[in-house]
Amino acid sequence: MLTKRDPRFDLLFEPVRLGPVTAPNRFYQVPHCTGMGYALPETLAAMRAIKAEGGWGVVNTEYCSIHPSSDDMPYPFASLWDDGDVKSMARMAEQVHAHGALAGVELWHGGQRTSNYHSRETALGPESLPTFYGPWQCQKMDAADIKALRSWHRTAALRAKRAGFDLVYVYAGHTYLIAQFLDPATNQRNDQYGGSRENQERLLREIIQDTRDAIGDACAIALRIEVTDEDGGGKEARSALLRSIAPSIDLLDVTVPDYSHEMGASRFVKEASLEAEIAHVREITGKPVVCVGRFTSPETMLSQVKRGIVDLIGAARPSIADPFLPAKIRDGRLDDIRECIGCNVCYAYDASGAPIRCTQNPTMGEEWRRGWHPERVTIAKTREPVLVVGGGPAGLEAALTLGRRGIPVMLAEASNALGGRVTLESRLPGLQEWARVRDWRVHQISKLANVERFLSSRMSRDDCLATGVRHVIVATGSQWRRDGRGLAFPAGVASYADARTATVDDVLRGARPAGAIVVFDDDNYYMGPSIAEALARSGASVTYVTSKGGVGAWMERTFEQGRMHSVLADLGVHIVVNSTVSRLLPGRAEVSCVFTGKTSEIACDAFVPVTSRSPEDDLWIELRSAGLASLSRIGDCKAPGIIAQAVYDGHRAAQMFGETEGSRRERPSVDTIEAAKL
Repeated sequence: MLTKRDPRFDLLFEPVRLGPVTAPNRFYQVPHCTGMGYALPETLAAMRAIKAEGGWGVVNTEYCSIHPSSDDMPYPFASLWDDGDVKSMARMAEQVHAHGALAGVELWHGGQRTSNYHSRETALGPESLPTFYGPWQCQKMDAADIKALRSWHRTAALRAKRAGFDLVYVYAGHTYLIAQFLDPATNQRNDQYGGSRENQERLLREIIQDTRDAIGDACAIALRIEVTDEDGGGKEARSALLRSIAPSIDLLDVTVPDYSHEMGASRFVKEASLEAEIAHVREITGKPVVCVGRFTSPETMLSQVKRGIVDLIGAARPSIADPFLPAKIRDGRLDDIRECIGCNVCYAYDASGAPIRCTQNPTMGEEWRRGWHPERVTIAKTREPVLVVGGGPAGLEAALTLGRRGIPVMLAEASNALGGRVTLESRLPGLQEWARVRDWRVHQISKLANVERFLSSRMSRDDCLATGVRHVIVATGSQWRRDGRGLAFPAGVASYADARTATVDDVLRGARPAGAIVVFDDDNYYMGPSIAEALARSGASVTYVTSKGGVGAWMERTFEQGRMHSVLADLGVHIVVNSTVSRLLPGRAEVSCVFTGKTSEIACDAFVPVTSRSPEDDLWIELRSAGLASLSRIGDCKAPGIIAQAVYDGHRAAQMFGETEGSRRERPSVDTIEAAKL
């Protein structure tokens, strides 16, 4: 059925003048990391092109290094070091332009924040201070270094212009080099680039002018900058700076110094949370303003523009979760928007040196490699029905994608509701938005007449065969182990077979043991800390023991660890790191240091091991001898993992059903490697 956009949202589709160029609408994909960078130009270009196709009026690169002294390896980044980079960067600009969007590039020098592992260049900074990622210091820049930096930036701007970009960024935020000069804490020089505010701001002003001289009126200049100093102070001085440089730039991309706020996970930070900090910028500068806020609600977007907070709706994570978000608002399909859940798995993959992934959007990063599209699937050549057993994230995604391919699907779920682990985990403190993984898929499935749902239908081998369906996908999930098997104790711990031991699943289903509770986290992501938080909020005295050096160690990659530690500490949870629960004793638990083996004892009235999960694959095993035309297992019943992996596994199984498995690999070749003198 054809739908029509609500005219209230027409404002979001008005063009916006940005100096010499015009954005076709107010949807602005801000620069964001991809884990692709210069090494995967085709992968990168295809991903950005999908966003332009989906209606984002401006699509930017990630941070783009201007010189080998700004080398962020092992974290992938874009680069415009030499003319060879122009060709790769032009690929993205061309593909973005093909869909009528503007292409922007964020020129970047990391200064003290880069350790230059690959280039082995000496890191640079306003002062000689420790680099962020290596046990060595940067070099204090002298007049010659500053002159060279300005030349590198100007040359990179010229290359960006040649590559076809419409916007060129001057990057003065996120504690990178220009921000280091602006900040009184990191710039205590006593020359013309330090001391007074005027001198600390000199480099920024010079680079803005250099950039304008290089690109002229061919491209707009965007400035990415924080509204305060790095410590949160200096707001008046920063406002004066923004007011004074506004005539020299075309767009202000503003944010705050606390990255755990700007990039905050949904359990801690809600939509549009930066408004109070940045609302003054548009009024004092008179220039177009863009800001992020993990915007997923069209109503919130509209409000931001109508009230004059921003001119453009900035987005990174929402554009990853749904590259077609603008198109869906344009076409009046608001219920089809695939909302970001704020889990930050995208950031975690980039922080791991890998292409970004998304819990909500399993096609992210696969646009070129597998040819996947977030809104279109290949219609199946054959339409034999498929039985999907299990309605968790993997099963839901498999059923939805199979249904969209035109394949008849029977989706059987043992419980009385769809969602599986998502339903349980979204009840944990702060994780309510994770339910969007379930809700969006259930709603989309409801639109497909060829997908039948059967609740309260626990399937045996005979039940499956009785359906007469010759193709079965088993998505029956996993159960958290009680015996402690995991990284620390591969064989388990015999004493965990104790009446005091409750599993993670027990707690997820509502169990709230009382007294002194010990949570042992050997899984080291969100589950252990979340269980500890839930029990502490119920009034229990909780000791959280982790085999790693910090709370939920992998949460460092999702930028949640610091806030999660604070939450547990504020709740009175006793945190014990680098330790295991080596055995349970009467009324006590023995805690062992992972390095020395030294032991101590703590009170223990109840115990929750968060170590690993056991795949629920009995049905798959039983069906292997049933003579089916095809049988597969997906998600946690194959290999327990994070929700994003389960969704991806379900999508891949559905995409590949009846097809030949295959993907492309992007890599340097000795036939195509270009040598450049830097």
